Amino acid sequence: MFPCRFNNNMLYTFVEMHRKTLEPTRAIAQLSKEFYKTFFPHTKFGRSMAATAEMVERLTRRYDKPHFDILETEISGQKVKIEEITVAKKAFCNLLHFKKPGKFNQPKILLVAPMSGHYSTLLRGTVEGLLPHADVYITDWLNVRDVPPEKGTFHFDDYVSYVIEFCRKLGPDLTVMAVCQPSVPVMAAVALMSEENDPCVPHNVVLMGGPIDTRKSPTEVNDYAAMRTIRWFEDNVITLVPAKYQGAKRQVYPGFMQLYGFMAMNMQTHIDAHKDLFQKLVEGDGESATSHKKFYNEYLAVMDLPAEFYLDTVKIVFHEHLLPRGKLVSLGKPVRLENITRPALLCIEGQKDDISGRGQTKAAINLCSGIPDQRKHYHLQQEVGHYGIFNGRRYREQVVPLIIEFITNDNFNKEELTMTIAKKPAAKKVVAKKPAAKKAVVKKPVAKKPAIKKPVVKKPAAKKLAAKPAAKPAAKKTVAKAVAKTVAKMVTKKKK
Repeated sequence: MFPCRFNNNMLYTFVEMHRKTLEPTRAIAQLSKEFYKTFFPHTKFGRSMAATAEMVERLTRRYDKPHFDILETEISGQKVKIEEITVAKKAFCNLLHFKKPGKFNQPKILLVAPMSGHYSTLLRGTVEGLLPHADVYITDWLNVRDVPPEKGTFHFDDYVSYVIEFCRKLGPDLTVMAVCQPSVPVMAAVALMSEENDPCVPHNVVLMGGPIDTRKSPTEVNDYAAMRTIRWFEDNVITLVPAKYQGAKRQVYPGFMQLYGFMAMNMQTHIDAHKDLFQKLVEGDGESATSHKKFYNEYLAVMDLPAEFYLDTVKIVFHEHLLPRGKLVSLGKPVRLENITRPALLCIEGQKDDISGRGQTKAAINLCSGIPDQRKHYHLQQEVGHYGIFNGRRYREQVVPLIIEFITNDNFNKEELTMTIAKKPAAKKVVAKKPAAKKAVVKKPVAKKPAIKKPVVKKPAAKKLAAKPAAKPAAKKTVAKAVAKTVAKMVTKKKK
C-alpha cells in the first residue's frame, strides 16, 4: 500500500523530456529528406527515402498554434480584403474580428469555438464559409500553459460569463453560433440573459453538434466519460505544467492527452491516412500530399485546458446531465431554458457524428419550450461526421446557405429586428416594378408588326401558285376524251 494518493503531476514533464530526446532524430530526418530530394529526385529509391525521412520528421514534430491566414473573401463576385483584429482581451481568451473595409450591411455572428483541446483555428473553414455572408467574430481561447497562475482559475461559470460579456459587447443584433462543446455554456448564458431581460439577448442561436443531452444516442466519448469517476479523472489525466512555461505548476488537462484519445477512437483511419500520404510522396502527387499535411498540421496542434474547467464539464455534461434535467446552476442562478423566448433556434447534427450522437443537439428544441415552434428548426446533415458539420464541401455548399437563410429570413424576431427586415420587402417592390417596364418594352415591337404584314399580303401570290392543282381536273378531261375516242373506234370496227 502506498501511503499517499497517486497522481499524474509529473506526466507533462516526462512528455517534455521525451520530446527533447527526439529532437536529434527529427534533425537527422530533416537533413535526410533534403539530401534525397536534392540528389535523387527522379528515382523511386530517392523519393522513397525522402518520403520515409519526411514521415519521421512529421511524427517527431511539435505542432504549434497555426494562424488563420484569412486574407480575403469573395462577395458578389468581387475580392474583399480581410483584416484580423483583436477587439477584446481576457485572461483566457481573445475576441477576434474578421473585419471588412467599408459597410456591407451583413448579419453579425459570434462564433464560439470549443475549448476542448484544439485551437480555434480548427474552425478556419467555418469562418471562411461564413465571411461572404456575415460579419464574423470568434472566441480565440488561449493555451493555459501560457497563462500565469496569478491570473486565477477558469471554471465552467467563467466560460458562461465570457459568453455573456461578448454578447453585450457586440450588441443585440447578434447571432451566436456554438460549435460542439460550447453549446452547453452558450445556452446557459442565453438563458441567464433572458431571465434578466437583457437587451443584448442574441436574436438567433445556432447549435452545431453540441452535447446538450448526452443521454441520447451516447457515443464512445460519452461512455468513456460516464463510466469513470471524477476522482479517476483527477488522478489519471490531470497534470502540472512544466517549469519552462509561463503557466508552470498550473493544473491542466494536457492537449496531447485529448489528441491521443481522439486518435484512438479512429486509429485505423489515421494509420491509413498516413500510409496514403507516404504513397503520395513517393508518387510525387504534391497536391494530395499538401492537402493531407494541411489537415494534420491543424489536427495535431493542440492546447491545454484548465483542469477545473475540464472536470466541471465532465460532471455537468456527462455525469449529472444538469442542463437537460433543469438542475444547472451557473453564476449563482438557476439556468432555465424554458425562459428563453426571444431568439430563434437552429440545431444542426451530422448523420455520422461519432462524438455528439444524433439527438443530443436536437434536445434543445424541446427544452426551449418558451420559443414558438415556428422559430425552432432542426437539420440533419447527411453523409457527414462530426467535423463535416462545420468544415468541408458539404458544409460550404449545404450548411452555410441554410444558416444564412435562417438568420436573414427570420420574421419572428422582436420589433427592433423586424424594422430592419421590413425594409427588404420595400426593396423587392422596386425590383418587382421592372417586369412591368419590360412589358412596355415588349409592346413596342407589337406596334411595329403591321409593317411586317406586307410579306403576309404577298402570300396570296404564293397561293395562286399553290392553286395549280386546279389544272388537274383539266388533265382529267383530256384523258376522258382520249378514252372516249378509243372506245368509239372499237365500236365502229365491230359494226363493220
